[in-house]
Amino acid sequence: MVTEQEILDKLKSVLEKSFEIDPSRIKPETRLYEDLDIDSIDAVDLLVELKPFIGNKSISAAEFKTVRTVGDLTKTLEQIINR
Repeated sequence: MVTEQEILDKLKSVLEKSFEIDPSRIKPETRLYEDLDIDSIDAVDLLVELKPFIGNKSISAAEFKTVRTVGDLTKTLEQIINR
């Protein structure tokens, strides 16, 4: 069972490494598009980077449509990983 904190830590690591975003800016309430300038292409890249962490599970477009903040993404990933 993966916790939200473990997922948040992984997100911070990926966002820092792949998008050069300062981890101190990444909080649950941080908006992906407005605050971090993550566009739709970046979102796809982010999911590709997270694939090893997620394993053989996938995120549907419908699940990702509701994601607006880092916290939304963390909760969505937790639900997918812990299915």
